[in-house]
Amino acid sequence: MPISRTTLPLGQNKHMPSNQDTLYRHWHMLRLIPRYPGKVTTSQLRQSLGNQGFEVTARTLQRDLQELSRLFPLTVDEREKPFGWSWQRDARSFDLPGMTIPEALTWAMAEQHLKTMLPVSIMEHLLPHFQAARHRLDGEPQPKHGRAWMDKVRTVPPNQPLLPPQISEAVHREISNALLHEKQAEVRYRKKGQEQISIYRIHPLGLIQRGPVIYVYCRLFNYEDARLLALHRIEEAKVLEEDAIYPEGFNLDSMAERGVWNFGAGEKIQITLRFTAEAGEHLKETLLSGDQEIEESADGFLTVKATVPDTPQLRWWIRGFGDQVEIQDEIAVEKSIEGEMN
Repeated sequence: MPISRTTLPLGQNKHMPSNQDTLYRHWHMLRLIPRYPGKVTTSQLRQSLGNQGFEVTARTLQRDLQELSRLFPLTVDEREKPFGWSWQRDARSFDLPGMTIPEALTWAMAEQHLKTMLPVSIMEHLLPHFQAARHRLDGEPQPKHGRAWMDKVRTVPPNQPLLPPQISEAVHREISNALLHEKQAEVRYRKKGQEQISIYRIHPLGLIQRGPVIYVYCRLFNYEDARLLALHRIEEAKVLEEDAIYPEGFNLDSMAERGVWNFGAGEKIQITLRFTAEAGEHLKETLLSGDQEIEESADGFLTVKATVPDTPQLRWWIRGFGDQVEIQDEIAVEKSIEGEMN
């Protein structure tokens, strides 16, 4: 039998008891107050509440705010009038209904895997949700299966693990904000192996994480072609007022498909490789490309044909097999120079 549900109307209800009406108004007020450094004045709050059907006097609203600030981590900026109200920066996020264990687990894993790829401003905005997730998992009744899951899942790189280079937090913030708002930026950049600083005006097009290194893919000045600049080599960055100009038909996925992020120039080749059975066995399950063909000869060798981006990464991978692989043929099938690594 389905459960019936009554939806409460927005605003005051003359049949609703006074204490319930106050609770409902307080709940809406808390949702309208932003997190620091954002703030909202009492007049703005009063107008927003009025738009939702709550008619309240300025005096009542001020009394409500004072009362709520004793129960919740609210703060008021009294440096200038009109005063502005905010949730404290580190206030824990909450909502109704409460966060479930699967939701908390999702938030916790998202924090681990997205912290380098989301704009700093968004990560700061999400911080209370991450803290609430950790608090929920730590408070899970025994046995803590959800919390234990975090100790049971790991991402392991297939190559030699390297520690990521240090990136200036201020630089990461400025570049991610420029990318988020599609603005140009000015950067002071030190090329690999050089002492001299170069000053570039860039049009950020994307952030690329390749192993432990994060790059900003961007146009320099008004040049049509784009370049990859290592984020850790940017010593200073500043968002500019001018809009970033994107190349016509720009698409990150198409460049990834052509191997630009693996130090390539956007060329594709059809390559034929002859592996020993042991060395090539894994290619039956993990393919080189969608059009891969594989044949097994009577003497146990595997012949693999595939269309792949022609990159140094491909050459390093082939050389890693030593005498267990032989390049039998390669044919250029596509050429499109897209950029280079700096």
